Amino acid sequence: MSIPTPTPEADPTPRQEPLQRPLGRRLQRVALGLASLLTLFLLFRVWGALSPRGGAANHRAAALPAPVVAVAARTGSLPLYLDGLGSVLPLNTVTVRSRVDGQLMAVTFREGEEVAKGSQLAQIDPRPFQVQLTQAEGQLMRDRELLTNARLDLTRYRTLWAQNSIPRQQLDTQQALVGEYEGAVKIDQGQIDGARLNLAYCRITAPIAGRVGLRAVDPGNMVHATDTAGLVTITQQRPITVLFSLPEDTLPKVMARLKGGARLAVEAWDRQRQQRLAIGSLLTVDNQIDPATGTVKCKALFANAGNELFPNQFVNARLLLDTLRNAVIVPSAAVQRGPQGTFVFLLKANRTVAIRPVTVGISQGGETAILSGVTAGDQVIVEGHERLRDGSAVAPKSPVVSR
Repeated sequence: MSIPTPTPEADPTPRQEPLQRPLGRRLQRVALGLASLLTLFLLFRVWGALSPRGGAANHRAAALPAPVVAVAARTGSLPLYLDGLGSVLPLNTVTVRSRVDGQLMAVTFREGEEVAKGSQLAQIDPRPFQVQLTQAEGQLMRDRELLTNARLDLTRYRTLWAQNSIPRQQLDTQQALVGEYEGAVKIDQGQIDGARLNLAYCRITAPIAGRVGLRAVDPGNMVHATDTAGLVTITQQRPITVLFSLPEDTLPKVMARLKGGARLAVEAWDRQRQQRLAIGSLLTVDNQIDPATGTVKCKALFANAGNELFPNQFVNARLLLDTLRNAVIVPSAAVQRGPQGTFVFLLKANRTVAIRPVTVGISQGGETAILSGVTAGDQVIVEGHERLRDGSAVAPKSPVVSR
């Protein structure tokens, strides 16, 4: 019996060579096509840039003058202001209170009016204090008569003691009784003065001149000397002060000006810095710097004749520290800064610009003082610096005048 020879099994995985070769060729063709298109695009761009038409367009674009705005430098005075936030404080504020307890009979002021010092504001019922005054006066009369009689007896006792008719103890007792009545008379006089003072306190007057606020108590109510709210508040508004803060770095300059006897002007502006409310002068500087904020408090005095400033009003204070006179002044927008320092673009007569190094001084309110490099009348560029180089051609425009 013959054993059959085993035959190799067929590979179940189908062969991929016939499919992979056509796919690889397709990818190569696509890649070659994309490369050809990219090459043609680049050649087209280069040809357009090098063609006479394209080069002329680029040359015309580069040769267009840059639009700029030029302003002439001027000679004038430039003030140096120090700005600070402040609030209005009355020179004096008094809360009017009753000095005695009693019923409020009348209020003789109108809310919000100006009152003079010593003018009557209110009236407390005086009748209880008039009764006290009458009692004190009666007690004084009684004790004075007793004192007179005791002094007469003392004179008699001295005569009798000189004749050895009475003992020394009786004379000393009478002497002590006279002293007792003299003390009683003084007490009575004090009670009379106290009653008269209470009667005067029943008429409440203004301790200072100023503007009264809203009354806190209506007539008919009982008032007491211990009432914390009082009857009304009076604020002195003419003159008035403004308390504001300045950075501590500016303190040496301010103190130097004050020591020199200068009267530094202070302007009060509204919250938006749109309207100047009043002009005053620096009154004093605080004696210490606030370490939390690095500022020092300053107080300015204002006449406030027209009540331009109101107590506790927020204001922007501007202290005029100094004024630079006969200075060459240009807009701050004209000053540029580079690696070599500050400079400006000068507009020349042939409508080109030149770079001019300058030395700047103080800046205030959008203007800068030029110490060197520019003279009055020179045209400086204030707008359009982005495309400018030394020698660039420009097309000046008229500046817009704000109304």
